[in-house]
Amino acid sequence: MMSRSPGSSSSTSSNSCQSPEVDWVTTFMIPWDKLPEELMQLLERGKRPNPRLRREMIRIVANEMMRKSSRISKNNSTEVAKRMVAKYPRSLQDVIEGDVIGAGYHSLVKQLQNRIENMKRSTTPKIRKRKTFTESDTDEVSSEQRAEVQDTYGCTKWDVKFLPLGETTESQLAKKEKLKKLLQECGANPDEMKDLMEMTFYTQRKEVNHGKAIKSLLDEWPFWFEELGMAVHFKELTGLDLKQTFLRNLDLKGKRLLTYFNTECVKKSKKFQEALLKFKVMRGQQGDCSADVTEMVLLLLSYFDEKEESMFYHVDDVCLPEEVKTDDLNLTPTIVVCGRSCFSAGKFMLSLDGNLVQANITSFISALCMMFASYYNFNIHYPLELASTLEFLQRCLFSINPERGTKVEKKAKSRLSVNPRVLTLIQELSDFEWRDM
Repeated sequence: MMSRSPGSSSSTSSNSCQSPEVDWVTTFMIPWDKLPEELMQLLERGKRPNPRLRREMIRIVANEMMRKSSRISKNNSTEVAKRMVAKYPRSLQDVIEGDVIGAGYHSLVKQLQNRIENMKRSTTPKIRKRKTFTESDTDEVSSEQRAEVQDTYGCTKWDVKFLPLGETTESQLAKKEKLKKLLQECGANPDEMKDLMEMTFYTQRKEVNHGKAIKSLLDEWPFWFEELGMAVHFKELTGLDLKQTFLRNLDLKGKRLLTYFNTECVKKSKKFQEALLKFKVMRGQQGDCSADVTEMVLLLLSYFDEKEESMFYHVDDVCLPEEVKTDDLNLTPTIVVCGRSCFSAGKFMLSLDGNLVQANITSFISALCMMFASYYNFNIHYPLELASTLEFLQRCLFSINPERGTKVEKKAKSRLSVNPRVLTLIQELSDFEWRDM
């Protein structure tokens, strides 16, 4: 009964036919000797090649790969890119101000894949018979699995399986009630509230992961929607200090990003130039320390051609919380800006799922951090209309760099782990040469 020679023979035959396609990459020699001398000098000295030389390197390497196989997968390109970056990390790695973005080789994978696709295009018939799939043979992930990947993306402690030692359901409920009471008291000890938030993290995650509505969470956990409460939960969930991480990365990369926007991007797009002039006028009206961050976020939105109103909702600077038209608010996390024409009033609110959850935020940086943390704390997916801006903030300023998965709401299956538009900006920033300022 155990012998199935026909099937075994077929399987063996199939494997032997596939092995050249699988094995070529393990023996593939990256053609360093065919690269221009100018490029090799830069690589050996740990200098970054300019875009022209980098494109030439991609062309030569892709040509050699196509000589080995006509069926090159993303995994093949990834393996080659990893080896190239491992040999010359200082020259080829995705890095901004010494901080490696993602795995460090995603932009190289993207360029190799694009070059290989362009080479294939000329030999591919323009009209193909459409392939039909049955439900059983499609490789699409089920909606349930996809949602779970998006919910857990970037988290290190998304599902807590056990109560803390010494804790019971009753003691968790008592701590929850104590948190509510402390929030109403004047002069309550923030350290005590922080400890209570940490000790009840188990219950918070259970309620979010079971789909409890934002309004119910706000009623039962009001401290969670304060700046400190949001940061405590985010730290437990991701292992990262929310505001400290953002400010550290802002010090490292913010100046370079703004310099790039103010010099290189102006040359590339008249639309971006107009946006920059508009933000300069706005910046003149804004005198607090959040001015750089405001300009950076607005220019990121403009660079990726994503709409400001998807992230911000403007009201009059004297608007009271109860006067905000919640029916007009986005369902995704939104910063309500008190001041219709600019960000200078220094007063912000936060809305989630059309509910105003925090009405007294005095700093744009605090509002931005709370808005971003909300996506993770409450299992909210990035909306498509903000996908690039949020992923850039995630990777470069909040240091969340998963190699797999996505936080973006349901969309067509992506071939790259990192948004290609984000990769392009990361690569441009990596290659950007500082100029005297």
